[in-house]
Amino acid sequence: MAEERAARRDAVGELGEALRELVGAAVRTEVPIERLAEATRAARELTALLSDDLREVHEIAAVDDPETGERWYSPVYGPGSPVAPPMVVEDFPAEGRCVGHVTVGKQHEGPPGLVHGGVTATLLDHVLARSARAAGHGGLTATLTVTYRRPVHLGVPLVVTGQLVSVEGRRATATARLVAEDDPETTLAEGEALLIALRAERASEVFARTGRAVGAWTSKT
Repeated sequence: MAEERAARRDAVGELGEALRELVGAAVRTEVPIERLAEATRAARELTALLSDDLREVHEIAAVDDPETGERWYSPVYGPGSPVAPPMVVEDFPAEGRCVGHVTVGKQHEGPPGLVHGGVTATLLDHVLARSARAAGHGGLTATLTVTYRRPVHLGVPLVVTGQLVSVEGRRATATARLVAEDDPETTLAEGEALLIALRAERASEVFARTGRAVGAWTSKT
């Protein structure tokens, strides 16, 4: 079973990378209209190829691990997601900290040449929650405050750091900071979040349709 999932993860990751290349080309192309029509036909053929066996929207993918929070189609870091930047994150559980590295492309553009503000918030939200989860405090975001300090440019390697600040029962607070890799002293955006772990019975209700145990967002006490 483990070998089968590993093999599928490899295949899902390769497809995700190819699709991200496709999405990147699609939002930057200036090819003639005839070529656009040809690409449209090819894209619909690919959709048909992948649609022979689809899971329901509430079902968890075979490559995922809901107990640890591994999501292979996450729109932030998922190797299989065609819309993820994707961000590569390293966890430091003992410190309640995680560090993400990402370069955001044209598909996530807001103002010309700049990362969409909602995407910046999404990157911060992810490391906020993940810093807590890495330290063993799962939870859903209850409040999120984002402060935009400076414009975030496309195509620039970024570093996004999340830090668990405090834990009180099922409530945890965390902070996050986004900088350019080549200018770590200049803050581009900051985030602060209140994260609340679900009680086991509430988690069973919220995630009932998945038919799976979902431990990553559940209180451990």
